[in-house]
Amino acid sequence: MDTVQYLDDHGKPLRDIPLSNEELLQGYRALRRARHFDERALVLQRQGRLGVYPPFRGQEAAQVGVALCLKADHDWLLPSYRESAAALTFGMPISKLILSWRADPAGWGAPPDVNMVQFYIPIATQIPQAAGVAHAQRLLGKDAVAAVFIGDGGTSEGDFHEGLNFASVFNAPLLVVVQNNGWAISVPTQKQMKVPRIAQKAQGYGIPGVTVDGNDLVAVWSVAREAVARARKGEGPTLIEALTYRVAPHTSSDDPSRYRTEEETERWLKRDPILRMKNCLLHLGLWSEAQEAELMEALEGEFLAAVEEADQAREPKPWEIVEQVYQEMQPDQLAAWSYLRREA
Repeated sequence: MDTVQYLDDHGKPLRDIPLSNEELLQGYRALRRARHFDERALVLQRQGRLGVYPPFRGQEAAQVGVALCLKADHDWLLPSYRESAAALTFGMPISKLILSWRADPAGWGAPPDVNMVQFYIPIATQIPQAAGVAHAQRLLGKDAVAAVFIGDGGTSEGDFHEGLNFASVFNAPLLVVVQNNGWAISVPTQKQMKVPRIAQKAQGYGIPGVTVDGNDLVAVWSVAREAVARARKGEGPTLIEALTYRVAPHTSSDDPSRYRTEEETERWLKRDPILRMKNCLLHLGLWSEAQEAELMEALEGEFLAAVEEADQAREPKPWEIVEQVYQEMQPDQLAAWSYLRREA
């Protein structure tokens, strides 16, 4: 199975790029913004100002490229726990993300104009739910698309197969994005499955499956855009396998040196999605170091303002916890809500 790629490891275009100059610049800024958030979030965690945090360094393009194809107030995003980059690009405010990874109830939910479900921690449970969300869009007569993320390890769970089968049977407008970063915590992909490409699993459900260079933003964006267009036209789901690498630890509590070598990580660092995209812009004459410095200054200012906003978030009232369960409270939630208000 061929791997879709537009940029070589150094960022030089291999063929005509199907994106405009404005889109290339937009994409690079989104990558840089995601990386900046990830780096600063890890610092906050080390300072004791964030809970356990799952960094995504190295996987930015696999997430950003998909999120750029979606409309936050129309489509739906169902992220796993490592998709802060997708959430950020989709429209989640940085302050909300910070509060979420603080396990602060003030970080629960998304703004009204951002159709994102909270981060999923259990492995693969989001796949059948995403299929249901996508199917619901068709029943409502909308051309909205749902995009769901999962790791290579999650494809071994039953929920993955049930969700894909449902989406296939009902022709749901769903993008299932597998970030194949080589490791399910400490278990390498080759010990999880015999197929050389996860995208081949799509054949069992009669849906398109495509493997893309997950560190090539142009490739991911192009593949995701085509899948979104098919879904909007009623042509059903697509399974996208993004080949990438988790440069950082599995979480801020992990020690990857116990199960992988530094040489392996160094090889992937040379294919860094940020550097490749920056080199692409430089090659095309669209970027400069002055623009880089200006962007980084703006990103730092944005992040510091968001931290201050998160620090000043009010403490939620006890009864607000049950308000997050359903759009309209059911009898048991209403009873709990009434009780907590009385006891406050």
